[in-house]
Amino acid sequence: MKRLLLAGVALSVASAASAADLRARPYPKAAPATVVAAYNWSGFYIGAMGGYGWGSGDSDASGGFGGGTVGYNWQLPGSQFVFGVEVDAAGASIKESVTGDVGGGVLGTADSKINSFGSVTGRAGFAIDAALLYAKGGYAWANHKVSASVPALGLASSDSQTHSGYTIGGGLEYLFTPNWSAKAEYMYTSLGGETYTVLGVPVDSGNIDFHTIKVGVNYHFR
Repeated sequence: MKRLLLAGVALSVASAASAADLRARPYPKAAPATVVAAYNWSGFYIGAMGGYGWGSGDSDASGGFGGGTVGYNWQLPGSQFVFGVEVDAAGASIKESVTGDVGGGVLGTADSKINSFGSVTGRAGFAIDAALLYAKGGYAWANHKVSASVPALGLASSDSQTHSGYTIGGGLEYLFTPNWSAKAEYMYTSLGGETYTVLGVPVDSGNIDFHTIKVGVNYHFR
């Protein structure tokens, strides 16, 4: 019996010592996780875009356009702010036509058309992972053509000029793969006037103001 009691006491002491050892044994702490941004907008990109434009004020001009884009973005590590420069250009058919009496019941027609336009702008945006909300603005230009005709008198004439001014707007761009993004953008453009010679008469165009809504895709070089 004594031997059994001694054996029991020894076993209890050994168990208690083992438990104490388990409680005291230190365990290494896991290293804190490193947060790495899943998306970065920095780098060059090229793209294609197109959309619809319409005149401002008393202009009824409207029509479509399509063209291309080249740009560069800067995004500092750990920052959600994105800055960049962008150049775009498009062929267009934003036009209006007016027919009226030019005198004595004789009808004449005047046509106005934006053949092409483009811009050089700065961009500033805020990135939320794959989405980029941005504003942009800068220099803008457009090639504009004015035509006039009086069919009954066999008269027809046209002249084209390049206007320059500014553009401002913004949009949303989304990276649907690491290299490809889609965007939707609104811009307002205001261009200074030029003098046209139509049917031998100088005509001041006044400002040319128009709005555009465009969609596009960009390829980002990584």
